[in-house]
Amino acid sequence: MAAYMLPDTFWQDVDLFSTLLLQYNQTHNISGAKSKEVVLKNVDDSIYPLQYLHVNELKRAIDIGTGAGFPGLLLALALPHVHFTLFEPIAKKSAFLHLAKTTLELKNVDVSTNRVEKVTPFQVDLISSRAVTNTKMLVKLCQNFIDPSTTLLFYKGELVDEEIQGLKNCQVYQRDKRYYLVMKDVNVN
Repeated sequence: MAAYMLPDTFWQDVDLFSTLLLQYNQTHNISGAKSKEVVLKNVDDSIYPLQYLHVNELKRAIDIGTGAGFPGLLLALALPHVHFTLFEPIAKKSAFLHLAKTTLELKNVDVSTNRVEKVTPFQVDLISSRAVTNTKMLVKLCQNFIDPSTTLLFYKGELVDEEIQGLKNCQVYQRDKRYYLVMKDVNVN
């Protein structure tokens, strides 16, 4: 697969995001990323699976449990043509996402201080999530957003094979200890 071409301003925006996160994190402790090097590893982790997606077909996306912005905010930076709604129920993390959205002037991002299952669903092309819960529970939480054309992108750990037993249309891509689970036409029963 060919690598996705990042916007010209991507790394400049990442630099600003990193500075903002590290400053905010000193007071509010919203991420385990305590150095620029660790932030950049999280950025790389967030955007790595873009090579496996049909990014030009995407228009609308949600990210569940965005936390400090991984992966949702970084995917929004990488895909300016896609409108992202970032779901983060923890107020101090959501406040940071609002600050980052404003500072980076992200017109393609909405931040929702809610749990995804409490929100009126809308049509989305992509659902992403990293380190929220096991795969089947995650699918249940967002099932009202899923239709046959929706792609799910979950950032998983080594239990991924166990978590996807009984699910169809799953593709797993591995890099180091990270597993990127891409699912389409998910049966949510």
